[in-house]
Amino acid sequence: MLPDPLHPAVVHFPIVLTFLLPLAAGFALWRIRRGGPVKRTWPLVILTAAALTLSSWVATQTGERDEDAAERIAGDAPVERHEEAAERFLFLTGGMLVLAGAGLLGGRAGGVLRFTAAAGALGLVVAGAQVGHSGGELVYRHGAAAAHADRSLGERDASPVELGRTDRDDDD
Repeated sequence: MLPDPLHPAVVHFPIVLTFLLPLAAGFALWRIRRGGPVKRTWPLVILTAAALTLSSWVATQTGERDEDAAERIAGDAPVERHEEAAERFLFLTGGMLVLAGAGLLGGRAGGVLRFTAAAGALGLVVAGAQVGHSGGELVYRHGAAAAHADRSLGERDASPVELGRTDRDDDD
């Protein structure tokens, strides 16, 4: 049985993969530098980038389903910030997947592309942290989790004070 809501469970996959991708790229570069064959070593990076892109897409789709409920609790601005960061991250992961795939090229061009992909993987950590931070703010600062807690409490209307919040600062 799938968790309900699904989004909070799914978002952990891209978070973990965001941190694994630079490690995979670093390992692959190290291995290739020590004489390992590119066509057997670099696919680890491509598979990790593909898993990251797919999990980011799933997280974005499940987030879309929760958007209206989160906006009712947290307001439009924080939800919009999180959504924009997530969409930007998804776009960047797709670009990383293409770049990682190009790393299979041989010669100097392939070496440059592999190094660029490894550097880009580090950049994705920053972009992923932005998505995670804005999502964490939605849950912990703006109380968006209450949108789902209300369902489990019999659809009652919880006030901001009941949710442990006394402010609704939508303009941060």
